[in-house]
Amino acid sequence: MDVLRYRGRVVTDTDVAFIQQLMAAHPSATRRALSHRLCEVWNWVQPNGVPRDMVCRGLLLALHRAGHIELPPARWSNPLGPQRRTPSRTMLRWNPIAGKLGEILPLNITQVRRTSDEALFDSLVETYHYLGYTQPVGEHLKYLVSAKGVPAACLAWSSAPRHIGCRDRFIGWAPEIRRKNIRFIAYNLRYLILPWVQVPHLASHLLGWMARTLSNDWVRIYGHPVYFLETFVDPQRFRGTCYRAANWVYLGRTTGRGKNDQTMRPNRAIKEVWGYPLSKRFRSLLCSTE
Repeated sequence: MDVLRYRGRVVTDTDVAFIQQLMAAHPSATRRALSHRLCEVWNWVQPNGVPRDMVCRGLLLALHRAGHIELPPARWSNPLGPQRRTPSRTMLRWNPIAGKLGEILPLNITQVRRTSDEALFDSLVETYHYLGYTQPVGEHLKYLVSAKGVPAACLAWSSAPRHIGCRDRFIGWAPEIRRKNIRFIAYNLRYLILPWVQVPHLASHLLGWMARTLSNDWVRIYGHPVYFLETFVDPQRFRGTCYRAANWVYLGRTTGRGKNDQTMRPNRAIKEVWGYPLSKRFRSLLCSTE
């Protein structure tokens, strides 16, 4: 019998019994150690071979809270509760960049996640993006764009939201296929042209560059491609001009409800949803059962 569904994985009573046996066999193991052992036994790994440790720990905690298992006490907890990772705000001043796009080429576009430039990226987004910085969850990449040695733009891409009605209708996939193939969509979490940059058409130019290169970087780092890009635009603030200019497709609007909403009433800003297929076969690729 199924007892829980977590992040696309169905946990049965047989699975629960196995986890209980695993815990009994390793009574001194920490929650993290148990998660690693369970990932190993289940062969629960990301496409690049890295264990799905954080997802597995979340599953174990969900089973614990539902009363199916009894996890060992947590070794450490933050007395202040969960904290958002907030980078320091940059105090650097940069020379202005202005003129025609051709005058600042070539651009230096670098994927900076897990590099020495990641802190600068995080700080720029925290300081100058109206939403600030939010640490991406799951698969994600960060790109820092520089012109003549001066930072010009920041783009962050992450795993896509699991369910967006207008997007899912546009693709035409069934819920079970969506749960399996959602990893083939990348979400433009943050896009920032820095305030000292005044270069017409730069924003759409960068979106075109990302459309040509992002999937290859995803394969290199995560072991699988992406076939579709998406983003949200707040119509109260922006018109989505650069996405229009880069031939993105307007898909519709969000409902204004969070993923855990139980009221069926909007409780946050309603956003426009824009998408960009990276392949003419994107529907067949995203709807594939293989």
